[in-house]
Amino acid sequence: MLILDTHALVWMDQGSDLLGRRARRLIEDAYRDETLGVAAVTFWEVGMLIKNQRLAFQGSISDWRVALLNSGITELPADGKISLTAAELEDFEGDAVDRLISATAIVHEGRLVTADERMLTHRAVKTVNGLN
Repeated sequence: MLILDTHALVWMDQGSDLLGRRARRLIEDAYRDETLGVAAVTFWEVGMLIKNQRLAFQGSISDWRVALLNSGITELPADGKISLTAAELEDFEGDAVDRLISATAIVHEGRLVTADERMLTHRAVKTVNGLN
């Protein structure tokens, strides 16, 4: 499974040039193979970015979420195993959302598309650099 970090999801949806060629190709392949996922907490983070005016967005975020899920992206809820994995991550400074997204990738044995240097360099998280 290929899992999108928050900015990778937004970049993919907006067709942004910030998303690298390799990352875009992997996302397209996973989308076609129905193996593209997103941690449920990612939608909360997008909502907070919009609320705090750090991300411009038109329309209903709930409708956007439903459209993404209906298009074939799999939402991966944070269960107890993911929550405990997030809590147990060593050498991972940062916010709880990044921990939960990383733990989601670990538990689902997926690769995380991200441009976050902390996630890219953490030994427990298999990643794809979203800028490449």
